[in-house]
Amino acid sequence: MNAFRFYAPTLFEFGEGAEKKTGDLVKQFGGSRVLLVYGGGSIKKNGAYQGVTDSLKQAGIEWLELSGIQPNPRSGKVYEGIEICRKENRDFILAVGGGSAIDTAKAIGMGVLYDGDFWDLFAGKAPIEKTLPVGTVLTISAAGSEGSDSIVITQENGGLKWGIPRTDVVRPKFSILNPAFTCTLPAFQTACGACDMMIHIIERYFTNTPDVDLTDRLSEALLKTIHDSALRAIKNPDDISARANLMWAGMLAHNNSVGIGRVQDWACHQIEHELSAFYDVAHGAGLAVVVPAWMEYVMNHDIMRFARFAVNVFGCEMDFAYPERTARKGIHRLRGFFRHLGLPSNFAELDKNIKLSDIPAIIEHRKQKPNAFPFGNFVKIDEKGMEEILRLCV
Repeated sequence: MNAFRFYAPTLFEFGEGAEKKTGDLVKQFGGSRVLLVYGGGSIKKNGAYQGVTDSLKQAGIEWLELSGIQPNPRSGKVYEGIEICRKENRDFILAVGGGSAIDTAKAIGMGVLYDGDFWDLFAGKAPIEKTLPVGTVLTISAAGSEGSDSIVITQENGGLKWGIPRTDVVRPKFSILNPAFTCTLPAFQTACGACDMMIHIIERYFTNTPDVDLTDRLSEALLKTIHDSALRAIKNPDDISARANLMWAGMLAHNNSVGIGRVQDWACHQIEHELSAFYDVAHGAGLAVVVPAWMEYVMNHDIMRFARFAVNVFGCEMDFAYPERTARKGIHRLRGFFRHLGLPSNFAELDKNIKLSDIPAIIEHRKQKPNAFPFGNFVKIDEKGMEEILRLCV
């Protein structure tokens, strides 16, 4: 295990009715003039909007609203939110929704206090030093942004889907997690969320760092829990126990509890971000296609780690004479699990507009990012490697 520093200051309020504490928590962290950030009508149907605004009223907190946040959140809403905060003297940002609303709120928070284009912070042209305080009320178990040190935004000028350099500065001050809000999610959205959180763990699990037994076992336990709970939630959307397990697992998958002390990979996310930028596909669905293909491409780098994954997560029998058979069986089980959840397994199922001839353009688009190639750490992915992985997705 490598040396590390771990700081995760977010306060979590978990359970049914937790949203009733929103106003008090905003006041606890210094807020009095809130910008409320959310997507569409779902938070009004599941009761989150009413619960949150009632709590703000009771606490005597005034708010303005920024709605219409889309999946694969766009820069336009970030610029709009920054302008509102500056003009209306907002001192706290509250996101209600999933990862898109939360990432937008985080980007607004750091952009308000930066004297320049917020995109400079994504491009590495300026350090991320401060932010307005941000709180979240989670309604979708998926991205883990409610506890993470990261943000991903799509810059509409050029279609660049990039993340910031990771920093604890952007972690939310508090996050309210009521699993009941997730019971009304469509099955496909639940499935995409389960995939996203599993891949957050997989990006950390496949490492070259030796002697990380503790975080390996934590990762395997989380993966098994997500697997089992996702199947239960898809079968019975009102299974509140399954929803609760998914909600907390999603946070643990991405707040870096299972990533400390080890070199992480993140190649799959880098590849999928290009697909999301090009085709605006659901992030979890894109990952369901990319990750098994990446696994096939890198498997021989460490057969025994893939065999361990197969045995400890999917219950495959270990073939000690031919461990590569066990490794391949684990990849097959993962792909089958995604398919069982209703997720795509190739480009044709993901988006019929994706063509083999698009691959060179996708790779060229990747080159616009600073330090575009190589990427990943388990196995370094160069241009040729990315092309081969994308071809395995066809």
